[in-house]
Amino acid sequence: MTSPSGRARRRWLPMRHLLPLLFLVVLLAMLCLHGYVHSEIFADHRARLPASADEVPKKFLKGGPVLDTRGGGAPVSYEIPDKTLVLTFDDGPDPTWTPRILDELKEHHAHAVFFVTGNMTARYPKLVERMVAEGHEVGLHTFNHPDLSFQSRSRLTWELAQNQLALTGAAGIRTSLVRLPYSATVVSLDNRSWPVTRHVGELGYITVFIDTDSKDWARPGVDEIVRRALPEKRGDGAVALMHDSGGDRSQTLAALDVLLPSLRAEGYSFPTLTQALKAPSAHTEVTGTELRKGEAFITVVGLSERVTGILIFALTVVGVLGLARFALMLLLSWTHARRARGRCLPSVTEPVTVLVPAYNEARCITNTLRSLADSDHPIEIIVIDDGSTDGTADIVEQVALPNARVLRQANAGKPAALNNGIAHARHDIIVMMDGDTVFEPSTVRELVQPFGDPVVGAVSGNAKVGNRGTLIGAWQHIEYVMGFNLDRRMYDVLRCMPTIPGAVGAFRREALDRVGGMSDDTLAEDTDVTMALHRDGWRVVYAEKARAWTEAPETVQQLWSQRYRWSYGTMQAIWKHRRAVVEAGPSGRFGRVGLPLVSLFTVVAPLLAPLMDIFLAYGLVFGPTGSTVLAWLGVLAVQAFCAAYAFRLDGERLAHLISLPLQQVVYRQLMYAVLLQSWITALTGGRLRWQKLRRTGAVGAPASAPVVWNTTVLKEKHPG
Repeated sequence: MTSPSGRARRRWLPMRHLLPLLFLVVLLAMLCLHGYVHSEIFADHRARLPASADEVPKKFLKGGPVLDTRGGGAPVSYEIPDKTLVLTFDDGPDPTWTPRILDELKEHHAHAVFFVTGNMTARYPKLVERMVAEGHEVGLHTFNHPDLSFQSRSRLTWELAQNQLALTGAAGIRTSLVRLPYSATVVSLDNRSWPVTRHVGELGYITVFIDTDSKDWARPGVDEIVRRALPEKRGDGAVALMHDSGGDRSQTLAALDVLLPSLRAEGYSFPTLTQALKAPSAHTEVTGTELRKGEAFITVVGLSERVTGILIFALTVVGVLGLARFALMLLLSWTHARRARGRCLPSVTEPVTVLVPAYNEARCITNTLRSLADSDHPIEIIVIDDGSTDGTADIVEQVALPNARVLRQANAGKPAALNNGIAHARHDIIVMMDGDTVFEPSTVRELVQPFGDPVVGAVSGNAKVGNRGTLIGAWQHIEYVMGFNLDRRMYDVLRCMPTIPGAVGAFRREALDRVGGMSDDTLAEDTDVTMALHRDGWRVVYAEKARAWTEAPETVQQLWSQRYRWSYGTMQAIWKHRRAVVEAGPSGRFGRVGLPLVSLFTVVAPLLAPLMDIFLAYGLVFGPTGSTVLAWLGVLAVQAFCAAYAFRLDGERLAHLISLPLQQVVYRQLMYAVLLQSWITALTGGRLRWQKLRRTGAVGAPASAPVVWNTTVLKEKHPG
């Protein structure tokens, strides 16, 4: 019978996988909507060349600027009455210039028609609402401002429908007025634009052309704008074109301040279009479902604007953090390398205990023992079999190393196994390694030399990926080399090393006893105990020559499980030791230096790092493509330089860096997803069980020398 907790776990685990995916989908939708309303997708800015006009009725080429082709009957054109100037403004609303133009019109008691685009309306709905409230008329200017003569009928219909939807959401109205992008006077009608005008009428709209074009977009000067906006013959009526968006409109404002008083003195009025024609208002109030759809659209667009703004800010933070981290790592790793060459400590030659916790390591344990047998430092080997079911302990006994013994225990987890080994260790320096790891002959010797300094409580070795032949292995190889040769050197210099890796680390027994041994409070017991040592006043250092070869996960699922545990365990450890931030002494120093660095570089920055790739995809789709690609390549170049320096410090071949670009695109997304899932688990209070990785035994003993069995039997007993 399935327990309730088991049923709950099965329901919850898929949700933990689903939430990161849903988050990414929503994020992608917000960015796509942002690109859409910014005319960065579906935009078509081609402008047509003049064409033949033999299909356009000549009476319209010589008629008025208002063309009504509605109702399927004969089209009708209307002229503006004398002494009437209908001011029209295209391409807005603009958050800078539209309010100032509205203020200018209000000051001179003039009205106008604003032909707004859908994308600008969706972004600045309050300005459209103000236009309507102050008695101006609003017309459609399409959503993305394409030349409709290049578009299909379905695209034309869609452009106007989306424009209308945005207007409805912004001001609660529909309008019957349309101005086609790139249109001018009726004389400009030709065989390409005439069918568009007819179709606009079939959709129920009146098309508004112009009589005069101020060409204010060219900023020819205030006097020239005024001259061009005036009717050709003084006293005639006209529809004048100006712009309230698209750039600096200071000359337009100044021209209005000259034009309006001048013409009013001549007896001109400045009504809306329907007022000039003594026609019913172009506006129709919208209610019900249609209104709610429009309001929902405006709300979602506003949300996308805010989300994108937050993402851009986060990207800036990531960029600053990343560059600061790279600079700090390069400087401090160089400092560490120089210090290491000049370091002079008393030699440590006394025997040490090597603990090997093992759970179902039958495929790997022989290689591990053979590598330890070849150690050039005297060691005692204790293999703690944590309830293995594959005969791991039997294999250890069959190998029969004279300085090795097996402790068998019921399955209790790695921390319990290590504490059992510590209790049975005979020596004061304890080396810990994983059951799938192999040491070089000099590893133990190099690992214990820093203990010549009595303030050193623990030492981190240099873990290296042995199975780097696959793509996943190569990516982890790059990650390990950079992590151990840049990050750990940096943390060593700053005296805030956050983790002694389980694959290769050494501890002073006194230090372990003072912090209570290995704790099972978190899933990252190595990080937990390292932070505890810092808080107790011990130094934790890095020994770059103490190399250990470990078997990295070979499948995405195994990698996911491992990194999920690491990420979640690190978060647990940070939370457990959070009080160090406000404490005094060594604990406070670690809390105010180490914890913020670990939190920023291990938890926050990796969570935000994929923003670079998200905006790369955004730039490739929505533009500007060239600048986006150059920026991304610049970041990649910095990462490649840092990686090359790390490889040089570690004596590795640079050829492995060939997979770095793909690692940045693919591997980073995987690590992001893992970290996001860990965040969700942490925030929701979920529990994560220990997950055993399936090993292949692919990492063998180092080939630097043949195996020589150490026959020295270490007979010292622990005083206790």
